[in-house]
Amino acid sequence: MSEHKAHIEWTFAGGDFAKGRYSREHTWQFDGGLTVPASPSPTVVPAPYSNPANVDPEEAFVASIASCHMLTFLYVAYKAGFAVQSYQDDAVGVMTKGENGVPWISAVTLRPRIQYAGAVPDRERETKLHRDAHHGCFISNSVKTNISVDSPTD
Repeated sequence: MSEHKAHIEWTFAGGDFAKGRYSREHTWQFDGGLTVPASPSPTVVPAPYSNPANVDPEEAFVASIASCHMLTFLYVAYKAGFAVQSYQDDAVGVMTKGENGVPWISAVTLRPRIQYAGAVPDRERETKLHRDAHHGCFISNSVKTNISVDSPTD
C-alpha cells in the first residue's frame, strides 16, 4: 500500500539530564519539508522543560483524527452529491488513566460545523455521511480511542 514517514529530532541543550531537568522541545520533519516545533504537553511536563507554544503529541493525535475525518467526510459528501463550502471542527481529546495505570486518549469528540453550497442534507443524512466518514477514515480505523461526532444544534 504506502508508507508514511516522520523524522523526529531532539538534542540535549543543557540542564541536568540525570535529574530530569532538561528541555524536551524537539522537531518533527515531514517528507514535504515542513518542520514543526514539538514539545510534551505542559500538562504532562511542566515549563520550562516543555513549551506550550509547540505542538504536543496528544493534540497532534486529536488533529490527525479530526483531519482524517474531515477529508473522508468531504469525499463521501461529494460522492453523495453535496457540495461542501467550508468545514470547521473544534475537536477535543480526553486523556484518562487506562486499566494498566498509563494515561491514554480514551475519547475524541469532533464538533464539525459545515457550510454547504447548494443542497443541504437533512440531519439524518448528514449523520449518515459522518458515519460513513468514520468508517472510511484511515486513522479512526487505526486506533482504539472512542471517536464521536457532536452535531451542532443550530
